Amino acid sequence: MPTRKIARALLSVSDKTGVVDFAKTLAKHGVTLVSTGGTAKTLREAGLDVVDVAEITGSPEMMDGRVKTLHPNIHGGLLAMRGKAEHVAAMETHGIPPIDLLVVNLYPFEATVAGGADFETAIENIDIGGPAMIRAAAKNHDGVAVVVDPKDYEQVLEEIATHEGCTTGSTRRHLAAKAFAHTGAYDGAIATWFADQLDVTAPRKRVFAGTREAKLRYGENPHQWAAFYRTAEQRPGVATARQIQGKELSYNNLNDTDAAFELVAEFDPNASAAVAIIKHANPCGVAVAPTLAEAYKKALACDSVSAFGGIVALNATLDAEAAEEVVKIFTEVIIAPDATDAAKDIVAAKQNLRLLLTGGLPDPHAEGITFRSLAGGILVQSRDNRLVDQDALKVVSKRKPSEQELADLIFAFTVAKHVKSNTIVYAKDGATVGIGAGQMSRVDSARIAARKALDAADALGLSQPLTIGSVAASDAFFPFADGLQVVAEAGATAVIQPGGSMRDDEVIAAADEAGLAMIFTGMRHFRH
Repeated sequence: MPTRKIARALLSVSDKTGVVDFAKTLAKHGVTLVSTGGTAKTLREAGLDVVDVAEITGSPEMMDGRVKTLHPNIHGGLLAMRGKAEHVAAMETHGIPPIDLLVVNLYPFEATVAGGADFETAIENIDIGGPAMIRAAAKNHDGVAVVVDPKDYEQVLEEIATHEGCTTGSTRRHLAAKAFAHTGAYDGAIATWFADQLDVTAPRKRVFAGTREAKLRYGENPHQWAAFYRTAEQRPGVATARQIQGKELSYNNLNDTDAAFELVAEFDPNASAAVAIIKHANPCGVAVAPTLAEAYKKALACDSVSAFGGIVALNATLDAEAAEEVVKIFTEVIIAPDATDAAKDIVAAKQNLRLLLTGGLPDPHAEGITFRSLAGGILVQSRDNRLVDQDALKVVSKRKPSEQELADLIFAFTVAKHVKSNTIVYAKDGATVGIGAGQMSRVDSARIAARKALDAADALGLSQPLTIGSVAASDAFFPFADGLQVVAEAGATAVIQPGGSMRDDEVIAAADEAGLAMIFTGMRHFRH
């Protein structure tokens, strides 16, 4: 494609970041500026000469601004093929001036909805003329440059400075691709909002869109490329976090950090400090305590070997005492709502350690969707936002759990929600003491968790594993009594599980025979 001279530019933007300086530089290159409404006002106040769109269309803005650029004199100027005689003749016959550069970003629909706007206000923030112009200019990128992102202003200005007021075909094509992605994401956000308004949980067509936050060094493995995209959801976590220090985050760092922070957010910081240590998206240890430092030491004791090179998530402001404990072993990432200056100074001594501050905790009760790809499709589901309802728990054994056992059972089942299935979690005094994750057999999960507790006891110099006198949680029902028997042999005194197996009676009988208290939740927490 040839270079194209920019003689006339149409600017109509909601996000006015940098538009005045951009327009001033265009004007210095002799570009005629055409604009609408608020953008025209902003440019004139900056001392620039601006042609109103109405002067080109011969029609005023009308219908509360719904109709202003939807006119042949605008779309003809955008769509006319510069090298086609018939198109050029039509422009001359109808007095249509060519538009060589279109600068448009759209009504802030997503921000309006996120701000709690009512239905009518949201509807009025659906841009019509903007997407129409963007698509027209992008389609005709052979002759027209289209800019939808203020971050691209500098590139365009550098190009016209280098090429005597012209844009290159390569740049126009890249800008066109970005423009179509912009309007596609915009329409997708509107369609998703409409589905939500109508309580349609699984619409026939759904668009998934995001804005690239970062190109990553690689994916799960060095031979895979990767990038991180932010969606419109304003959920505190890795997407909202400020990275205070440390190396660039990797694909695996981001995935594990998200898992860690979602887990620790289950615990109310007003009730207790909570710490989760994550490795490969599974917890090595989780604990609650009066202070973060205490919670960290209890979580670390569960599996100090696996915690090496892990992710540490906290549900409250990182303080100096906790920071001193965390930096004692190699840690990849610390994520917390905030950090004191003293804690930041302590972490700063470990230059490669990433510190992420999110400004808040995600709401574990909040609705939302999660999705993952599979061959030829996408699996979509509602977020697992259910928590244990203590009033709905059903004691099915002869022995009822003690008050301490009940607290630990609820804690263990909450942790199990965030461990890959099948999982068995042993807990004692508000801390995990053995975690068996992601096994094909629930019996194996119970055995692995008990084995890890034995290893932890050796590391701590204890005479017996902390599973003695612990409680156990299973993310799904025990299909046979054998898994429960392993739990009893490990020293657990109480068990929490969903129930619902064909052999529940057999499992309950085994619990009674072992003297275990057992609770059914009626709720499963598979995590794959």
